Amino acid sequence: MIGISACAEKNESVVDNEINRAAAAIDSQRLSDIVKVLASDEFEGRAPGGPGEAKTIAFLVDQFQSLGLEPGGENGTWTHAVPLIHTQLAQNGHLSVKIGDTSQTWQQGIDVAVSTVRAVEAVAIDGAPLVFVGFGASAPERDWDDFGDIDLTGKVAVFLVNDPDFSAANDEPVAGRFGNKRMTYYGRWAYKYEEAARRGALAALVIHENKAAGYGWNVAASAPGDQFALAETSGPLPPLLQGWLHYDAATALFTAAGLDLVEQRRLARRDDFSAFELPQVSLNARFDVSVEKIESQNVLARLPGSTRADETLMVSSHWDAYGHGEPDAQGRTVRPGANDDALGSAGVIELARVLKAGPPMARSVVFAVWTAEESGLLGSAAYAMKPIYPLHSTVANFTLDILQTAGPARDVILVGEGQSDLEDDLTQAAALQSRVVTPENLPENGLFFRADHFSLARQGVPVLLIMGIAGGADLVDGGRAAGDQWIADYTGNCYHQTCDAWSADWDLRGAVEDIELFHTILRDLGDSTRWPQWKAGSEFRAIRAETDDQRTVPST
Repeated sequence: MIGISACAEKNESVVDNEINRAAAAIDSQRLSDIVKVLASDEFEGRAPGGPGEAKTIAFLVDQFQSLGLEPGGENGTWTHAVPLIHTQLAQNGHLSVKIGDTSQTWQQGIDVAVSTVRAVEAVAIDGAPLVFVGFGASAPERDWDDFGDIDLTGKVAVFLVNDPDFSAANDEPVAGRFGNKRMTYYGRWAYKYEEAARRGALAALVIHENKAAGYGWNVAASAPGDQFALAETSGPLPPLLQGWLHYDAATALFTAAGLDLVEQRRLARRDDFSAFELPQVSLNARFDVSVEKIESQNVLARLPGSTRADETLMVSSHWDAYGHGEPDAQGRTVRPGANDDALGSAGVIELARVLKAGPPMARSVVFAVWTAEESGLLGSAAYAMKPIYPLHSTVANFTLDILQTAGPARDVILVGEGQSDLEDDLTQAAALQSRVVTPENLPENGLFFRADHFSLARQGVPVLLIMGIAGGADLVDGGRAAGDQWIADYTGNCYHQTCDAWSADWDLRGAVEDIELFHTILRDLGDSTRWPQWKAGSEFRAIRAETDDQRTVPST
């Protein structure tokens, strides 16, 4: 590995070459100014396909163009098309479950938060049996199968959220089978929907629990019935209806069926658990569906390398937020996504500025600002399916998604410990700032699977994510307690809500330091012949290995 210390020597050459230090440093005022624009009411919450998209794309293109970068999109443009469908369930729909001779009506946004990702005119489900599939994990490498021989065709799969060992006691056999508190991909709702689709389920419901999901019901139900999906996909059809089932509604359902949800969750942690139909329980659903076809856009800019321009470093964020929602107590409807992720996008623009201002690098850098992250990482997934720059020669992806705004910290939080040797680069870069790396203290939230870098990781590209809500930073002012409080305040009150707004009171010194970490690593890799590697225990290592012979420089 080429030491990051070499980058420190290059920084000295900045002075020797009389390059203005101010031009080569991340500027907190620039970050704030960019966020103030993107999170303004004029951009209307930046929903894909909404009235704010065109303004957002134009603003981002103008920012990159003004820096003197090249268009990095399709056919010499600044964009990469992402065809989407936008579906909305009618508010006057009906959803109920029949249990024997009784029934329970579920109210959208209160008992359930469901949607469809199919381009259909209506959702019609009549008497579909409900199947409790436990955690819904089919993991042969962990000697675990929740499904057994059950056929889910035409049925409703009901899942527990997170992994089988999330709440297991140390003496339970399942303890540690799925990484203890660290969520695996089997714990993500996205995996559960995918598994339901593979098995032909008509609908999929995930029982919501605050701690196991990593966020409250207010987040899960922030836009019930409203969903985006890729218009161009492969594989099995997704469930006709999918979403969250409130824990209280699930408890009432199980009780009416003569079952105890707490006990069933305990039994689902046993390796002899097998999915079963809830006795005499069926689901009925009727919703008209409005379907809108949208061609959304990723924005890409490129800083070409000098001698190995076909080797690409990628820096990314997402531009989308949640558009308009229900009025809050102040009557605000715009959910501006100032921190999530206008601030991350500002960080990408700033990295583009300082890298362009510095000495040329051998490798190229692509700056990507994705659409539809909030709808399931759709913009980055579309790119990963049809990349503009070959993924085998993409050196690494660096993603900024939510940065803390409470001032400088003594550490930086690592998301997804044990994945790649980019973590070692992060440790060395942090040491140059007299900081340390702290593993996320909320690994059960599965943040590694909840940002756009994951779309690239699934294709084998080594990735590194900085996300401010991954754990309470050890803030210079207030320590770990203050860092935890910042997360609690943000995720509990403003995450995906109207109050995720720009503020002149933000202290962006910590965000600047975190962005500078990426700057340091990018500078080092930009002139390196090194290809970062996945660690031995990573599930993505084998995927990358399939293209080892296509890289122009052997890994060292």
